[in-house]
Parts: sequence; C-alpha cells; structure tokens
Amino acid sequence: MAWAAYLTAGWIVLAGFYGIVTSRNLVHVVVCLSVAQSATYLLLLSVGYRWGATAPVFSDIRPGRPVVDPVVQAMTLTDVVVGATVTALLLALTVQVSKRRGTVDPDALRTLEE
Repeated sequence: MAWAAYLTAGWIVLAGFYGIVTSRNLVHVVVCLSVAQSATYLLLLSVGYRWGATAPVFSDIRPGRPVVDPVVQAMTLTDVVVGATVTALLLALTVQVSKRRGTVDPDALRTLEE
C-alpha cells in the first residue's frame, strides 16, 4: 500500500505533462504545469510519512514516540509557495503575450518578430 502514493504522484505528473503537450492555449499550459508540479507535494509528504506517528509538536509528546519528519513538511510548504509564485509569474507573462500578440495560441507565437 505504500507504493500507492508514489504511483498516484506519477500519474498526476503524467496527466499534467499530457495536458502541456496537447494544449493549444497558454493559460491551459500554465494550469497543467501547476497540476504536474502539485504531484511533488504528494511525493514529498509520502516520503516523510511514518505509520503510527504523530505530528511533530514536541511539547505534548512522550519521549520515544515516533513523529513524522518536520523537515519534509517544511519543504512541502516551501514547494507550495514556490509553485504559487511560478504560476503567478507565468500567468502574468501570458497576459503580456496576449496584449502584445493578440493571441495565446502557442503555434501562432513561433516567430520573434514584432
């Protein structure tokens, strides 16, 4: 059962990459990239998970009781912040491309001339 989280993360990445490859809209590409990047949350949390462990709040835990890894949780939170920032930046770039070129179709953006 431990492999289910890894298989689910792999399936989410593949679904996001499929959307990126088959997309005809830059906004859809950004959303699919965000979906593919969200699989890293599941992957990181499944790496740090321990069966029968509690949250890493050490003020009320008896010594010797297993806890989940707090470093992995911090890395996941950082990943969420970075993912939101990258998504916002890519959406802002998509708005600028739409203003300058009048389209969000990647096939229409092949040339760099104005």
